[in-house]
Amino acid sequence: MAKATSGSQRTFMADFRKFFGRGLAILLPSIITLWILWQLTVFVYRNVGAPINAGIRLVILEVIPRVVGEAAPADEPAPAVPTDEAQRKKVGLPDWWSPTREQVSNYQASRRRDNLPAVSEQRAVVYLRRKAFELWWKSRWYLEATGLIVAIVLIYLSGLLLGNFLGKQIYGRLERLLARVPVWKHIYPHVKQLVNMIMGEKQIAFSKAVLVQYPRQGLWTVGLVTNSTNPVLKAANGRESYSVFIPSTPTPFTGFTIVVPIEDAITLPVTIDQAIRFVITAGVLGFQPKDAPGEPKPALEAITKATERQAQEPPPNPGA
Repeated sequence: MAKATSGSQRTFMADFRKFFGRGLAILLPSIITLWILWQLTVFVYRNVGAPINAGIRLVILEVIPRVVGEAAPADEPAPAVPTDEAQRKKVGLPDWWSPTREQVSNYQASRRRDNLPAVSEQRAVVYLRRKAFELWWKSRWYLEATGLIVAIVLIYLSGLLLGNFLGKQIYGRLERLLARVPVWKHIYPHVKQLVNMIMGEKQIAFSKAVLVQYPRQGLWTVGLVTNSTNPVLKAANGRESYSVFIPSTPTPFTGFTIVVPIEDAITLPVTIDQAIRFVITAGVLGFQPKDAPGEPKPALEAITKATERQAQEPPPNPGA
């Protein structure tokens, strides 16, 4: 009986490990994707939406007195701080607009306790009004989304205005003007180049996937060709070369850029998407040659020839 129980426990633990691992493998990609999207949403809200919401609230606080009016009728002089509901309704403003005298006194007393400079009653009213309006705003989710909606509209309008010929000319002159600013000119060009490579009309284009010996001879790495020979590099090593981007696993948008002689870069008969998928999955998902499915012989023959040639030829001497 004891043996049966022990066998039953072992079988349950084996099944538990099996199905737990299977469930984790199924759910983990979705969980990680949702987490990344959530972090991206939080980042955009905190750095774009929240400042826009604060600006909208500031504009509203400045516009309301000019549109609705803050004073009572002419024959009834309005106090600096309205104290009852009827008076607030006369003025025509919401409840949060007019803090009570008690709230103003408490705020001034708190500043004195904190050894902060004293403020006038009107300054205290403005501060309490702004904080009350902020709490009222944040208690309504649809108002919190206003910042993101405004940001999307502004970005669209910017693209619409700056995308035409006149907009490009104006923005180009502005860029040339900013290029004279000491610190700006050292940062902006590189940031612009990176953004244009990723999101611009002329996105970064990998011409082909290659196999190179990196980080040392005998170790083969999948790379993506970004450019052909640069005159400066050719003058330095005296050889026609490729600029090859070596993506890292599992984030292929980061990596290293190396310069490889053309004869040492072996072209792989695969698509760029297949090469990136190979890198992301750490080689778990392989690829088939696009020109001869199931027969990767051309690449293997090229590897053999490259290895034999490098073994026979002495390393180049750039200083010669």
